[in-house]
Amino acid sequence: MTVSILFVCLGNICRSPTAEAVFRQRAAAAGLLEQLRIDSAGTGDWHIGKAPDPRSGEAAGQRGYDLSALRARQVATTDFHHFDYVLAMDHANLHDLQAMRPDGFSGHLGLFMAFHPGPAPTEVPDPYYGGRDGFNTVLDLIEGACDGLLAHLRREHGLG
Repeated sequence: MTVSILFVCLGNICRSPTAEAVFRQRAAAAGLLEQLRIDSAGTGDWHIGKAPDPRSGEAAGQRGYDLSALRARQVATTDFHHFDYVLAMDHANLHDLQAMRPDGFSGHLGLFMAFHPGPAPTEVPDPYYGGRDGFNTVLDLIEGACDGLLAHLRREHGLG
């Protein structure tokens, strides 16, 4: 059984590729990588084919995550046919995803931060226009939500 997860933000150069890399590493450490399909995308199209924001890569690298192989892509309606979980980083992107969700989608469409096990904001804030500290805040939130998502997948899908 393979469970597929798509992380979605606006441009797919900061939050969602960070979530993809963190979740991939957490899943590998738990021995679950072979049971998962993990990807990320953005609702916007202006960064298609570009590497993650250098500030995201730097912050992630300081914690041992590698974003270098990732390239931005835009979410497509067909993604709803290929992913069990489509997880938005914020309400605006969730709204956009809800508008493009095809009839018959039976997976989970919601906010990624809903999986955070502790007290946390409902959204992962976009660090793009802020300072470097914002990228560390994003990592803190994403790490917690990834741990919660992994626990959820173990419980709900019998992984590992």
